[in-house]
Amino acid sequence: MSALQTIAAEGVTGSLGSIGYGLAAIGPGVGVGIIFGNGTQALARQPEAAGLIRANQILGFAFCEALALIGLVMPFVYGV
Repeated sequence: MSALQTIAAEGVTGSLGSIGYGLAAIGPGVGVGIIFGNGTQALARQPEAAGLIRANQILGFAFCEALALIGLVMPFVYGV
């Protein structure tokens, strides 16, 4: 390993937790978009089922946000 590669690797180690959380936040972000996009389509197709659809949307949103919060906490737990 050359000296430049060593310096570059040492410079990245301090922010690996932030990079990991940024990557971990992509999944819940996509999930929330899918949940509300499909929920909107479902409401347009069956407006009489609005209560059930909305309840399922909120439950799915809570699960996606729980994943995002776990991704936020893990860098602190493992001390990366």
